[in-house]
Amino acid sequence: MSGHSKFANIKHKKEKNDAKKGKIFTMLGREIAVAVKAGGADPANNGKLRDVIAKAKANNMPNDTIDRSIKKAAGGGDDVNYETVVYEGYGPNGVAIIVEVLTDNRNRAAANVRNAFTKGGGNMGTSGCVSFMFDEKGLIVVDKEEVDMDEDEMMLLAIEAGAEDVASEEDSYEITTSPDDFSAVREALEQSGIPMASAEVTMIPQTYTELTGEEEIKKMNKILDLLDDDDDVQNVYHNWDE
Repeated sequence: MSGHSKFANIKHKKEKNDAKKGKIFTMLGREIAVAVKAGGADPANNGKLRDVIAKAKANNMPNDTIDRSIKKAAGGGDDVNYETVVYEGYGPNGVAIIVEVLTDNRNRAAANVRNAFTKGGGNMGTSGCVSFMFDEKGLIVVDKEEVDMDEDEMMLLAIEAGAEDVASEEDSYEITTSPDDFSAVREALEQSGIPMASAEVTMIPQTYTELTGEEEIKKMNKILDLLDDDDDVQNVYHNWDE
C-alpha cells in the first residue's frame, strides 16, 4: 500500500474534523444510540457499543459525553429512530463514491446526497454500482510515535489476535482485519495498552483513480465538502488517489 497510506488520509480528515467537533460528537451520539437500542447499554454485553465507544475515544469524545449519550439512549430520552442507508455513485472521471447515512428522514437524506453529487459534477448510481470495487475491512491505525513496540512485536500481537495483515507505513502501523475479527483485534490492542489513532470497520478501495485536471479536483472536493457538511452523513468512502 506504499504511496496510498490510509493514515495520511485519516490524519487529514481528523485535522479537518477537529474544527467541527460538535458535528463529530453528534454523529457519534447517533451511533451510540443505535448500538444501545440494538444491544443494550452495558458495553460488556454489547460488542457493537464497545466498538463505537472506542471510535468515540479515538475522536477525543470526553468520557462524560459518551456516558450521557449511553444513558440518554437507554432511558428512551431520544425517541428518534435512525436508519442506515447507503448511496453509491460516481464523481469526476468515474471516481467511485460510497456514502453511508444515519438518518431519521430517508427522503431528506437522499435529496441532500443527490444534490452533493450533482453540484460536484457527479451522479448517483444504483445500489451495488461501485461497492464491488471496495473490500469491507476492519482498519486499526496506530501512530508509531505513541508506541514503543517495533514492527515485529506489533505484527505478532495483531496476527495472534486475528488480524489479516500489518503494514508499516512512514508514520503508522495499519492493521487490517476481517469485519468479524475486528472487535477481537481492537480489544487485544486495547488490553495491551496500545493507543489507536483510528479504529473502525471501513471500505478499502481495490484500485485507485487519479484526477489530474484542476477542474476535476475542484469538483471532487465540492462533493466531499457538501457531504461533510450534511448532518445525516456518517461516512464517505472513495477511490480517489489524493
